[in-house]
Amino acid sequence: MKSEAARRSSGESAGHEPVQVSAGSSLPVTGAHEGHTRAAVVQLLLEEGPISATDIGARLGLSAAGVRRHLDVLIEAGEAQEASAASWRQRGRGRPAKLFQITAAGRGKLGHTYDDLAGAAMRQLREIGGDAAIEDFARRRVQSIVREVEPVGDGEPEDVESTAEEIAEAFTSAGFAASIRPVGNGVQICQHHCPVSHVAEEFPELCEAERAAFAELLGRHVQRLATIANGDCACTTHVPLAVPRKTS
Repeated sequence: MKSEAARRSSGESAGHEPVQVSAGSSLPVTGAHEGHTRAAVVQLLLEEGPISATDIGARLGLSAAGVRRHLDVLIEAGEAQEASAASWRQRGRGRPAKLFQITAAGRGKLGHTYDDLAGAAMRQLREIGGDAAIEDFARRRVQSIVREVEPVGDGEPEDVESTAEEIAEAFTSAGFAASIRPVGNGVQICQHHCPVSHVAEEFPELCEAERAAFAELLGRHVQRLATIANGDCACTTHVPLAVPRKTS
């Protein structure tokens, strides 16, 4: 009979747990197989992290022990970690809950195919055409992603938020696992995964082209707060819903 440690290392389980994804979730989980369950945990760490074990359990219908087992395996493999600033989402009194997030190693296993080839091609492009060629390529690339998104019309807050949602949907279709969330007097476009982050580390023009496209479509200045290429857990862009009136 296998020990618990052996079962954990091989991805097996002594018993299966129900996987119940909350309404509205896009997690591709249809069964209770251990591998599917762990994939769902990884997906939540990717799209919602930093996230607490309690929230993971609530979303997937897992017991606290079940969540902890999956997290322990992922942490031991270097694919997940406890968030360094766990108190930022603390609400109310009491001890702050531990929050967990995916690591660069864990994100790398989700697919950075052809990174070396893409990096070599970009370096060659820069050698041939200079910085202008890189910037033009980056601009064309992001335009191909948001080509069906219409620019904001009169700039009403609801129109800005709707367009931000369309941008997030377009980037999700391109593999970025994007979403928006209300923050203060605006919204944030959050890209929880970046399939080109390894290349963007060397070519930040890719990130800047995205920010410029967001600003153009939304008709206002937007601010990049974090990027996966710089080691953050998500690419986050703040979008103000209202533009300050000009004073004479």
